[in-house]
Amino acid sequence: MEPLILSIDCGTQSIRALIFDKHGELLAKEKVEFEPYFSKEPGWAEQDPLVYYNAMCEACIGLKKSSEELWDHISGVVVTTQRDTCVNVDKDGNALRPCILWLDQRYALCKEKFSAIKRFAFRTIGMKEAVDITMKKSKSYWIKENQPEVWKNTYKYLLLSGYLNYKLTGCFVDSIGNQVGHIPFDYKRKEWPRSDRNYRWQLCGIEREKLPKLVEPGTIIGGITEETSKNTGIKIGVPVIAAAADKACETLGCGCMDTECASISFGTTATVQTTSEEYFEPIPFMPAYPAAMKGYYNPEVEIFRGYWMISWFKREFAQREMLEAEERNISPEEVLNEKLTSIPPGSHGLMLQPYWTPGLKMPEAKGAIIGFSDIHTRAHIYRAIIEGINYGLLDGIDKIQNKSHKVIKKVFVSGGGSQSDIICQITADMLNRPVYKVQTYETSGLGSSIIGYVALGVYKDYHEAADNMIHHKIEYKPDKRNAEIYFKLYKNVYEKIYPSLKGLYKEIRDITGCPMYKEVDCNEQR
Repeated sequence: MEPLILSIDCGTQSIRALIFDKHGELLAKEKVEFEPYFSKEPGWAEQDPLVYYNAMCEACIGLKKSSEELWDHISGVVVTTQRDTCVNVDKDGNALRPCILWLDQRYALCKEKFSAIKRFAFRTIGMKEAVDITMKKSKSYWIKENQPEVWKNTYKYLLLSGYLNYKLTGCFVDSIGNQVGHIPFDYKRKEWPRSDRNYRWQLCGIEREKLPKLVEPGTIIGGITEETSKNTGIKIGVPVIAAAADKACETLGCGCMDTECASISFGTTATVQTTSEEYFEPIPFMPAYPAAMKGYYNPEVEIFRGYWMISWFKREFAQREMLEAEERNISPEEVLNEKLTSIPPGSHGLMLQPYWTPGLKMPEAKGAIIGFSDIHTRAHIYRAIIEGINYGLLDGIDKIQNKSHKVIKKVFVSGGGSQSDIICQITADMLNRPVYKVQTYETSGLGSSIIGYVALGVYKDYHEAADNMIHHKIEYKPDKRNAEIYFKLYKNVYEKIYPSLKGLYKEIRDITGCPMYKEVDCNEQR
């Protein structure tokens, strides 16, 4: 049998061990779920790093038992994980505290300030508030302020990807493609800043020596250790290959390899990315992230609460649908998605702006739903959420096109929402572009396995690998009439919501303190 790749995909709620062949077929899968996080205080989100490692071991052992005939042919292991989740470890790689997840909402005091000259420079380019927020959101600062002994004893401050790579190989090495988070990474140069005077060091408060060695995607980090072999069943010495973060791997796995296409991830954070050889920022001063393909970037626009809003809607408004789903033994999303077809494009005038969590460039922003009348139902609100997320993603596409000077002609989708045909069709109509899905839901795993096969020399480059491993199985073509309705709503209404409400959002923040990027619990303001 030909060599196989084992892809480890670690998300917020589960970890998957996946075996792909060189044709991009998912031959075997084992999924282990765990609690997403625990919270000692309101807004906190932490997890014991061993939860991830133990779940990985359990998934691998389960996969080996169910697929013994494949297991002996695993020739490489790749790891892709959630972004912006860091682990403090000692010299032996033992975690010193629970890791703080990307979902965490705590803020540091950050009494250390930039010099007057730098503050003036940030103010001049309109980034002073964004810089202040970034510093307060840097969990490294919070640990230094509140748990100084932990920080003092920290040998390495690793992203989750770097932690799992260490557990597999014993090497403190991580991929450039994983460096997305509150870390002092130079995104344009794709390296730790060379100068100690670079503002990024102070922005994150992390010492250079506490960071791991970085290598390009496709680099062999090391081999599976004896201890990890016992715990996972993977043969000693099997090479562990540097991959990239989950969103980057999704973009590669979807087949988005240039600026004439876009990759949309309908995840907890919804994102739209493209792939570019040139570095550019769709939103000024918001970096383009390193791509899974060596030498490329993924310019990105995020909808921070994205498909989290579906969970919010289910919890707050959809008890009836959840009971119906239980009776029919299907998921609540299936029940809700059935109701989408009964609501016309534009949700009878109900419009949603999906800023449930504001971005750095719009720190005062809040979510909004406008256009209510007595004909609107829960189903209208649900469709307005889907449409609102897509309006935000369409705005992201416009921003990417404006900076790349290339027209995005087609869109690839992945993530939870992509499993729904009706959501994919609504997306095609709203974006007025054909929307495609590949042969597997596990696009992040597929993308990381492509890295693996190129690293092993099975394919000479990523394009040859993609031609052989990515198969676009389903196409959703935009409905011309629906596209016209959405275009008018987007240009005449959606684009005007934020400018019209911006002043009111500031008044809300000033009066209530929410959102407030200080040590304030918004619940106390209610």
